[in-house]
Amino acid sequence: MSVPEYIEKHDVLHQDLAFRYRFLEPANASGECLFLLHGSGVDETTMLPIARQIAPDATLVAVRGRIPQEDGFRWFERITPTRFEQVSIRAETSAFAAFASEAARRHRLDLARATFLGYSNGANLVSSLMLLNPGLVRRAALLRAMPVLDDIPSTDLSGTRVLIIAGAADETYGQFAPALVTLLTKRGAEVDARIVASGHDIGDPDAAIVRQWLAAPIAA
Repeated sequence: MSVPEYIEKHDVLHQDLAFRYRFLEPANASGECLFLLHGSGVDETTMLPIARQIAPDATLVAVRGRIPQEDGFRWFERITPTRFEQVSIRAETSAFAAFASEAARRHRLDLARATFLGYSNGANLVSSLMLLNPGLVRRAALLRAMPVLDDIPSTDLSGTRVLIIAGAADETYGQFAPALVTLLTKRGAEVDARIVASGHDIGDPDAAIVRQWLAAPIAA
């Protein structure tokens, strides 16, 4: 079944929790679950194609950010492309933490086995979620991410697996990716850092890396 057919037959926008989201569960669900967080100025549907490349039989929770931007949405307010409003980050991160727990209860999902897949602004929300709500995220794939918190808590991220994929030609966040790798590693996370021959955009190489990373055995 192709992605468009899947979406057309099974896709519904849920609007009764703090964040609007789409819940897609294929008939042959593998037991995998991906929470999808989009980039700036778009909506939750933009992450569905790459998610299906990564894990065709996974259950998807595609979430929409709450901050309007142009014709789409983002996850928290920004001051410049690389500076962000700190109160907004903390408020939206707290709201998302509550949302993820509620969505997991509603759909009988095990957050300890879920993967949070974020791109750009969505990846930045996931990294903040790990640092501000320790224990909620156990596995995260961050595409084109950077550190966004000014006041970083001394969170213990032991037991958390993180994949960070930066773009070699990413003029927006590329220079900040090493700092994020260092930050999460120092907090105890198991970090796998990769670089692809790309800019800020994502595509097939990212999907292949995430797919392989998810299939790899967990280190003892």
